[in-house]
Amino acid sequence: MRAEDDEAATSSDAELLALHVKGDPDAFGEIVRRHRDRLWAVAIRTLGDREEAADAVQDALVSAYRAAHTFRGQSAVTTWLHRITVNACLDRARKAASRRTSPVAETDQLDQLLEPQESAAVPAERQDLHRELLGALRTLPEEQRAALVLVDMQGYPVAEAAAVLDVPTGTVKSRCARGRARLLPLVRHLRAEDGDGTAGAARNQEPGGSVPPTPGPNDTGAVKGGGGRA
Repeated sequence: MRAEDDEAATSSDAELLALHVKGDPDAFGEIVRRHRDRLWAVAIRTLGDREEAADAVQDALVSAYRAAHTFRGQSAVTTWLHRITVNACLDRARKAASRRTSPVAETDQLDQLLEPQESAAVPAERQDLHRELLGALRTLPEEQRAALVLVDMQGYPVAEAAAVLDVPTGTVKSRCARGRARLLPLVRHLRAEDGDGTAGAARNQEPGGSVPPTPGPNDTGAVKGGGGRA
C-alpha cells in the first residue's frame, strides 16, 4: 500500500474533505468509498426507482465535490453528505412527478427495489411483504417519505434526521407522524403477517409506530448552494 493510500485510510472524513479542497486527487474518492452504500440506501428507499436513485446519488456526489470548500464543520461530513443526497432525491422526485404521464407497471417498479442478495436469500412470502411495504411508501409525499426513510428505516435519531433534512426537529416529527398515519391502514396487515416480529427503529418513536424495515445495502443534502431544500 502506498503511503498516500495508508494516510487516506486513516484520515477522518473532515481531514479528507480538507485534503480534497487543497487539491489531493484521491481524498474525495475515499470519502465516496466510505459512504456510498449508505447514500445509496437512502436514495433507493426515498425514490423507489433504481435508475432515479443512481442519478440522485451521482448528482449529490458531484454537488459535494464542487461545494466541498463551503463545508465549515458545523455538522459531521456524513450528515452533510446525507443532506445533499436527500435534497437531490427530493428534487428528482418533484421533477419526476411533474413529467409523469403514464404510470409504470407496479410490479416492474417494485421489482427494481429488491437487491440481488435479497432475491436470492429471502423467502418468497417475505419478498411479497417488502414489495407491499415499498409500494405503500411510494404513496407518500416525498417530504414525508424522506423523513420516514431516515428515522424509521435507517434508524436516525430525530435530531440527526432534522440536520440531514435541514428542518426543525418538530417538522421531522410532524412529517413522520403524518406519514405513519397515512401508512398505517396500508401496512397494518404486514405487521401481523411478519412472523419474525421485525419492527422499525424503536429508539425514535413509540412502540408500534414505526414502518417495518426493508433489507438493503449497508447503512451510510444539499449544502447551501447545492440542491433543493427538504
